[in-house]
Amino acid sequence: MNYKELAKEVLLTEANELEIAAQKLDNDEIDFEKVVDLIVNCKGKLIVTGVGKSGLVGTKIAATLASTGTSSFFLHPTEAMHGDLGMIGKEDIVLGISYSGESEELIQILPHLKRFDIPLIAMARSKESTLGKYADFFMNINVTKEACPLDTAPTSSTTLTMAMGDVLAVCLMKKREFKKEDFASFHPGGSLGKQLFVKVDDLLRKDNLPVVSRETKLKDAIVTMSEGRIGSVIVVDENKKVVALLSDGDLRRALMSDNFSLDCSIEEVATKNPKLINDKNLLASDALHIIEDYKIQLLIVVDSSENLVGVLHIHDLIEAGIK
Repeated sequence: MNYKELAKEVLLTEANELEIAAQKLDNDEIDFEKVVDLIVNCKGKLIVTGVGKSGLVGTKIAATLASTGTSSFFLHPTEAMHGDLGMIGKEDIVLGISYSGESEELIQILPHLKRFDIPLIAMARSKESTLGKYADFFMNINVTKEACPLDTAPTSSTTLTMAMGDVLAVCLMKKREFKKEDFASFHPGGSLGKQLFVKVDDLLRKDNLPVVSRETKLKDAIVTMSEGRIGSVIVVDENKKVVALLSDGDLRRALMSDNFSLDCSIEEVATKNPKLINDKNLLASDALHIIEDYKIQLLIVVDSSENLVGVLHIHDLIEAGIK
């Protein structure tokens, strides 16, 4: 058995079903504009329900919708019939998923939805199925072939169902003009959230900084550097204004000099006018770009008078997951 060829066949089979579904959209009776408007104008929640593989896919669809601006959650039909039906309010909308359209547990709750006049969007393979007949809006998820070699296990059909959930989510995002900032607000712990919300001030080192005066001898500055644990020493003048920075790179270059002396003043070997920023509310991701552009490890943050506020080390950004 050539499993690589089999894998290729599975992917192509499922891709073909997605292409067929895309072509059928022009002929299907569903009006996506009306479905999108229905959900956008919903004052309640979009509740997704289904059993088996459809339920698992429905859980993912609900999660995608919830993270892209549509208030949504998954409700198992069996739990609904045993008390959780009360979780569906009169202002809610239900998205029911069943490939056959005849899943017994799902069919049992449909009369109750009609009784409360809850709008129903259905995903099934036939509009003539029980689920299809109950639905106010029908989304066709019929496939010509499952990727399973027996043509029985839900494979192509679950892929198409998930894709149709993505169709809804993307259309709703477009309708709401959903932006990166909106997405990040739902994912504050994710990489995008960190890029858009974590600021320099959140990561700034402010206490016990290695700071010396410009008259300090190099040998004393090296002691301060070792105690500071950031690989650098910040040099300030009599007004506490930052005037130089001694990095470990500066120190190594000084050691290579023929007239090197530990008794020289730090200002003789330090980098004059180091890169400073005076905006502690700058996004940490932007600060990282500055560090990368200037090929430095330490970014010094000052106030409007160039007095030291704190420092941001590249390691702090890496540990915080800033990219």
